[in-house]
Amino acid sequence: MFVDLNGKVAIVTGAGQGIGAAIAKIFAKNGASIIIATRSSKNGEEIMRNIKDEGGEATFIQCDVGKNKNIKDMVEKTIKYYGRIDIAIHNAAVFGQKTIDQLSDDALDETLSVNMKAAFWLTKACVPFFRKQSFGRIIVTSSVTGPKVAMPGTAHYAMSKGGMNAFIKTAALEYARENITINGIEPGYILTSAMSELAEPADLDEMAKCIPIGNFGTPEDIAYPMLFFASKEASYITGQTLVVDGGSTLPESQIVMDQFYKKSV
Repeated sequence: MFVDLNGKVAIVTGAGQGIGAAIAKIFAKNGASIIIATRSSKNGEEIMRNIKDEGGEATFIQCDVGKNKNIKDMVEKTIKYYGRIDIAIHNAAVFGQKTIDQLSDDALDETLSVNMKAAFWLTKACVPFFRKQSFGRIIVTSSVTGPKVAMPGTAHYAMSKGGMNAFIKTAALEYARENITINGIEPGYILTSAMSELAEPADLDEMAKCIPIGNFGTPEDIAYPMLFFASKEASYITGQTLVVDGGSTLPESQIVMDQFYKKSV
């Protein structure tokens, strides 16, 4: 898939690893100049080098998106370096499993700030520049957890992703007449280094069996739909989220699915 993003500048938060790194690299291969916004200087600089080694253009800006001031500063630096912003991708997120009664206020605040409020702050900071050029694309990484399904120990995470989906719809209406679109991707099980750390390989194999397609998704499986949302071909799409989960949210019952697969073999 190739989308012409030559001359476009894209901010990608959480671009130091996993899905964010894949987004940054694929957008760069399609011509965009990338702002790699992430907390880890080691990761951010490595992804920047990777992109430049492949002939792309990228700048690393260390940024903790859980604070509004940091996002404002990052956007101002982007304008200083490139003179414009065309695409803002909020992908940064924190994830942790704690039951509601175990979750601290600090952990709740961090999750809501990094996962959800940062999407609001990034949009607010970028819109004035989008307006000047009568063009803007905002794309966010949401999740099936919260909007579509539930998982014990993730109430705070689910809240943040559900709130993000609601934000997408309202913001899309506010800016629809200004050629600024806002869409999101809802990933299912994506095999990243963070996912690999959550379980043993044997457990991951068992989890994969519950996915209708039969395997985990890759970070690139999320990056390519985002690339489409950033394209001119998607200019008539706004306020939408796309589920990319290998069919994992489709079965009514996993037991019934297991029985079906056994009969089909």
